[in-house]
Amino acid sequence: MFETLKIERHGPVGWLINNRPERLNAMNNAMRDEFAEAWRELDADPAVRVIVHTGEGKAFQTGADMVEISSDGVGMQRYRESVENFDLRFTSWHNGVWKPVITAVNGICAGGGFHWVADADIVMAASDAQFFDPHVSVGQVAAFELIVLARRMPFEAVLRMALVGRHERMSADRALALGMISQVVDPPERLREEAQALAEKIARNSPAAMAATKRALWGALERGLTDACKAGAAELVSMWGHPDQTEGPLAFAEKREPEW
Repeated sequence: MFETLKIERHGPVGWLINNRPERLNAMNNAMRDEFAEAWRELDADPAVRVIVHTGEGKAFQTGADMVEISSDGVGMQRYRESVENFDLRFTSWHNGVWKPVITAVNGICAGGGFHWVADADIVMAASDAQFFDPHVSVGQVAAFELIVLARRMPFEAVLRMALVGRHERMSADRALALGMISQVVDPPERLREEAQALAEKIARNSPAAMAATKRALWGALERGLTDACKAGAAELVSMWGHPDQTEGPLAFAEKREPEW
């Protein structure tokens, strides 16, 4: 059992739910440690083919718990070694999860909450979602989350969000227009239903092929064009001879769902 997170399983879909609604799902030290365990649990479960990450209550995630940081006598120093060594364990990307991951943003996403927007494969948001990054407004640096986002959306939009801090909020519709997210769900109460439906569509595909595809595409963000294509070729060839490569065409020819 987790103190700050919940794990649920609905068919082939595993749900990771931030569960500190009374603190707008701000990440305290306990949640920080539990993320690593939760991602590993869902990644290791063969029945889980797709993971959806969302929040309980009025917010998806609002970053580090400023109350804990300002009052416990330790502050940000507890994170120094993991940050200096880039040994973070917050997100699926940090934990090397190659299953498809959907982030479903409910309500407020602020500050460190962008870790899970930047590092997800697909992001959807409720129509009443709001996005803002208050790092500079509380004397912190906006770095990891927005560096990754700058690979996925216009650079100026990312820099504006970083520099304006808590003094401006982005709507779900604006996030969609900028490519931060790919779907706005209205009414907001249907967010989990829509996320489950999308996850079930994805779960119908070959798990091995999706993992190789995800490695190829995320790996491309690290490389130049030619090296990315060469690495992608290696992932492509790695599936040749895999049982899924036999089952896929056979199921298509026999007009049935494949059995992965």
